[in-house]
Amino acid sequence: MVSGARDRLGEALFLRVAGPDGAAHAARIHGTPGPRWFEPDSAIVRVHADASMFIGGIRALLLQTLHPAAMRAVSEHSGFRGDMWGRLNRTSRYLAVTTFGTADDAQQAVDIVRSIHARVTGTMPDGTPYAASDPHLLMWVHVAEVDSFLLAHQVYGKEPLDQAGRDEYVAQTGEVARRLGVVDPPTTEAELRAVLASYRSELRGSPEAREAVRFLLFKPPLPLAARAPYAVLMAAGIGLMPRWSRLPLRLPWLPVSERTVVRALGGLATGTIRWAMGAGPRAAS
Repeated sequence: MVSGARDRLGEALFLRVAGPDGAAHAARIHGTPGPRWFEPDSAIVRVHADASMFIGGIRALLLQTLHPAAMRAVSEHSGFRGDMWGRLNRTSRYLAVTTFGTADDAQQAVDIVRSIHARVTGTMPDGTPYAASDPHLLMWVHVAEVDSFLLAHQVYGKEPLDQAGRDEYVAQTGEVARRLGVVDPPTTEAELRAVLASYRSELRGSPEAREAVRFLLFKPPLPLAARAPYAVLMAAGIGLMPRWSRLPLRLPWLPVSERTVVRALGGLATGTIRWAMGAGPRAAS
């Protein structure tokens, strides 16, 4: 009975993150012969193959909303209300292809995203133009993701990385980001921290950001059996958010509970997902 419940949980979350055709895409990504950008035992493969990516992904979405231009682009072009899970499917697939896929497929995925970014333009409320292809905006999205995935892996991952491994992870994700149009991405954990800090003055909790957070918190299109585990993963993602980000996004801050109860439940939920879906590449595909 326990095994069946774990299987159902794993499948429910896998379907939502990877999409209804996720299994077929995973088989193609991992089964197609050919050279890859990254070795099987490299840091980026270890991080992106771990179930902690679920929590890291939630934290990345929350953190990215704090940049008004990035949030405006999502609100006007991606449609988090009607297609949030579709957007998550596409992001998940992009990460899987560029991490685990053949070099040709990975480059094709990058080219497709670059072509989409070229069409995402608009204007901020004050009249300032924005463009998804702007290297400065691309950098923010990149470092918010990398910091979130790395932090989630260090807290909830099966095998946390040492300093050399963390630096390797940042450098490897930078290789992909550079192909996507990010100029001079960080290559070490220390550089990652410095770049994140440099954006602090630009970040705020816009109305669009707070609406997106409410959507993530209260309207997950999941079956009833998966909603309680999702709530735990959401709490774990919030628990990894910087303290200064809580007020702008109107997120709770309960330091004692987050260090004890939430960490324990988050670890249990991540372990369950890892057990149900396998601790291999499928967890991120």
